[in-house]
Amino acid sequence: MTDAPVRIFRNKVHGRRRGHKLRPGQKSLLETSLPVWRLPVEALEQQDPRTLFGRPVDDVWLEIGFGGGEHLAWQAAANPSIGLIGCEVFETGIVTALAHVERQQLDNVRLVTDDARLALEGLPDASLGRAFVLFPDPWPKVRHHKRRMVSPRTLDQLARTLRDGAELRLATDDPPYLRAMLALACVHPDFEWLARRPDDWRVRPDDWPQTRYEAKAIAQGRPPAFLRLIRRSRT
Repeated sequence: MTDAPVRIFRNKVHGRRRGHKLRPGQKSLLETSLPVWRLPVEALEQQDPRTLFGRPVDDVWLEIGFGGGEHLAWQAAANPSIGLIGCEVFETGIVTALAHVERQQLDNVRLVTDDARLALEGLPDASLGRAFVLFPDPWPKVRHHKRRMVSPRTLDQLARTLRDGAELRLATDDPPYLRAMLALACVHPDFEWLARRPDDWRVRPDDWPQTRYEAKAIAQGRPPAFLRLIRRSRT
């Protein structure tokens, strides 16, 4: 196999990769468990993603920026026939997600620890049944807006990789970022926003669990918005 060309993104969409120094137990988890669950982005370019889980799965869902992994683990446990690919670069979040996966023995989870945009570019067309971009970094300074994950380029890639009728879920507690999501995602020609009344974006569906980040935002007076969009038919 020849080496794949290295793709470099000019704008970062994430901050630091490391936070506080890991405790010995966390470091051990990272060293012993991550090789088991880690998915190299190169693997996405070489085969149907449904074959990447060690057992048959009916569909594959993608979470971009899984934070501490609570939502990823909940979805994996609630949907054992679905393969969940989670993307995250922050070391502490990766370790926390590994703890969830190990404790629940979620064999339908794989973790990408590289830039999520590489995973998106590597995925085949119409290969995903659902995608999540939940509470991404809002990059509030105007000069940093180009780093936001919800961007025209990312939405185009999501439209390419989601099959017809697949769902894209977005969430944020940042009002300016919400306006940007509405201006970009909800008018994108390949997506249909499902909201018909205010509760459709103010209230989470039953199959959308609360995360620690969401609870913190609510406690600090920042009510989240939950956007659900459907990939329009290509025909």
